[in-house]
Amino acid sequence: QVQLVESGGGLVQAGGSLRLSCVASGRTSSSTAMGWFRQAPGKEREFVAAISRSGGSTYYADSVKGRFTISRDNAKNTVYLEMNSLKPEDTAVYYCAKRASISLGVDIYTRPRDYDYWGQGTQVTVSS
Repeated sequence: QVQLVESGGGLVQAGGSLRLSCVASGRTSSSTAMGWFRQAPGKEREFVAAISRSGGSTYYADSVKGRFTISRDNAKNTVYLEMNSLKPEDTAVYYCAKRASISLGVDIYTRPRDYDYWGQGTQVTVSS
């Protein structure tokens, strides 16, 4: 079993920055693709960013492209989400997710059902 713990959320003014971290523990002997999602009150969980197992490939939702950066440190079993130029519409609970299996070929996943493990979430609130 794998546990994911997010941190780094908080309250920030519009235009500000935050850096989220997600540490994986448990059966993390193999690095697999990971992603960040978010869910605002009354809305469905939506894709934010994804990163391949090596970190060599990344992909972003159009709404965050150019403002957010996903990265990972496999030696630390940690994935990061650097968020800049934050907007009030970025307010949500942010979740990291991890796949259980290693995939050959394209290693980027944007659907919640593609992931097997989820963190508990961290709140990000952007004030105007």
